[in-house]
Amino acid sequence: MRIGIIGAGLAGLSCATLLAEQGHAPVLFDKGRGPGGRMSTRRLETPLGPVSFDHGAQYLTARDPAFVAQVERWAAAGHVARWSAAGDDAWVGVPAMSAPVRALSADLDVRWQARVDEIGREGDRWAFHGQDVAAEPFDAAIVAVPAEQVASLVGTHRPDWAAHAIATPSDPCWTVMAAYGSRLPIGPDRITNPGIIASAVRNSAKPGRDGAEAWVLQASGDWSAAHLEERLDVVERFVLEAFDALAHVALPAPEVTSVHRWRYAKSGRLGQDVLWDASRRLGLCGDWLIGGRIEAAWLSGSRLARSMGAS
Repeated sequence: MRIGIIGAGLAGLSCATLLAEQGHAPVLFDKGRGPGGRMSTRRLETPLGPVSFDHGAQYLTARDPAFVAQVERWAAAGHVARWSAAGDDAWVGVPAMSAPVRALSADLDVRWQARVDEIGREGDRWAFHGQDVAAEPFDAAIVAVPAEQVASLVGTHRPDWAAHAIATPSDPCWTVMAAYGSRLPIGPDRITNPGIIASAVRNSAKPGRDGAEAWVLQASGDWSAAHLEERLDVVERFVLEAFDALAHVALPAPEVTSVHRWRYAKSGRLGQDVLWDASRRLGLCGDWLIGGRIEAAWLSGSRLARSMGAS
């Protein structure tokens, strides 16, 4: 089958990879400029030289045997490495968190900067419509996007699925990236905290990184939700002041900063692996179905591909 997939994050890519192995022809559409999604890395040219920040997911863990095997394949290819600062079972992408996603997308037909706004039936096939999306027919349609973006795409065809997605919202996250001229006098490379900053990570200390001292400061879901529409400069000031307090030492002003708002950072949990309608050949996958972890996104995508193969 020729299968259209909306969303080229880890769920969509894992689904497409297995579908291709089964002999199908998946085509992925993603509104982003390149691989990453919530595993993205931001690279900045600064007076300190190039600086990179994993400003989305900070690491991944592998527990399910199928995902453990996938992570081991990535490790053998040099795409991931262990990172003990987050635990004995933690891994990070190398040289950036986006590395595994880039590896999966390399051999697939992915249309970047292609935003699908609507999917419709044309006879017994599907057609995608949107910005920079050519009208072409598909035998099946897969939606692999955050829960908040699902309802507008599938509501006409499966209103019950739309209701599930609406009832499974994500937590937002404000992220402040800061680079410094020298190493900060902070011992651990990762700090978790119940206050404004939920996580502070010395990004430059992760395996495969180099360059200036770089920190990724991620605000808590509650604080981010309460300040979701705040100005960037105000968010930066609040978070950097909280970082100073968290460090328990006087910190120098950062040389470079950048701020990013994730509206859909940590997904909810519906409690189902996948949603697949064999009669319509329409499916949903994503971490919001299983739970908010990178592993959940990969498992949901691969399990949807298997469900399609079995129907």
